[in-house]
Amino acid sequence: MQYEWRAHYLDGQTAIRHPATVRLMRRGLEVEAPGVWTRFWAYDDLRQTQGFYEGEEVRLEHGGELPETLLIPDVDFLASLHEVAPHLGPRFHDPARRGQRVRLTILAGVAVVAITGALYLWGIPVMAALVTPRVPVAWEEGLGRSVVEHLASRELVCPDPRRQQALDSIVARLAATTPSPYTFHLFIVNRPQVNALAAPGGYIVVFRGLLEQTGGPEELAGILAHEMQHVLQRHTTQAVIQHASTGLLIAALTGDMTGPLAYGLQSARVLGQLQYSRRAEAQADAEGMKMLLAARIDPAGLIGFFERLMKGDKPPRTVLTYLSTHPSHRDRIERLKALAAGAPGPPVPLLPDSDWGDVKALCSAFGPGTPPP
Repeated sequence: MQYEWRAHYLDGQTAIRHPATVRLMRRGLEVEAPGVWTRFWAYDDLRQTQGFYEGEEVRLEHGGELPETLLIPDVDFLASLHEVAPHLGPRFHDPARRGQRVRLTILAGVAVVAITGALYLWGIPVMAALVTPRVPVAWEEGLGRSVVEHLASRELVCPDPRRQQALDSIVARLAATTPSPYTFHLFIVNRPQVNALAAPGGYIVVFRGLLEQTGGPEELAGILAHEMQHVLQRHTTQAVIQHASTGLLIAALTGDMTGPLAYGLQSARVLGQLQYSRRAEAQADAEGMKMLLAARIDPAGLIGFFERLMKGDKPPRTVLTYLSTHPSHRDRIERLKALAAGAPGPPVPLLPDSDWGDVKALCSAFGPGTPPP
């Protein structure tokens, strides 16, 4: 039996992974950051949030709202844990029972296929809401990659490494405010519409038209924070599972890793026309504002961007795409102002050494872009 395991430690304050060693004890884990510190975490104080599916790394959290986290890549860790501490029972997932769970999941998927037409109208949304929290991150990432292949294909993405690096640094500053199982990827697409959307697994797509409408990096940061929250809250994953097809729902239920590849185009079409629920949009606004404030980014940029979009009785046609897929902006602006009032301190400038006019011209050298289908 193996008692010592390699792991990664996250402190709950940043997204930086630190190498760590975990030793199994009867009453808890001995966690060591080599040459720095050693701590004891009692099993009663731990919760498992990942590692329920074959091939998925184990994630253990310790603490409250911003927990410390251990990521153990070797899935055999759980089997050894149950041998060392058999009294834990169902507190931690037991891989020995995985086969039984898979069989039950497949039966549940078959039952979904047999739902009648009347049940279909409400059964799919309910099932999507139940399944989404249990979908492995690796499954979401596969679906997101497949979606991006259609929404941000190679010929549509603006390839400018210098300017892209500046934009990626905004994403990194936002992501560093909260522990997350996702690695975020930003794509700027050479299309004139003023729009942005999130795909499952940490993929954010911003259209050229929106980037060029921004007056500064703080404005873009606010939009990115909102879309990143759709990923973190799994709104996007739930919406795609709900609207794409019953087949994708069954793939999610069974953990079928080929499902995301098969439904990539259909999922991309869903995202292109998706309108989130009022509750999901309000949550993304609230959590996105918290992310902005935690990153010490001035929220006035986001508010100013929306106020500028709403000027005049008839916004430009390219702006209507964004307005049609997001909440009423007049009410939204007032809510954002109220949320921004809770800023803990003065903001720290974004990209102080960059010319934003130059950065947002990332697509200018590549022509007017491909018109939407």
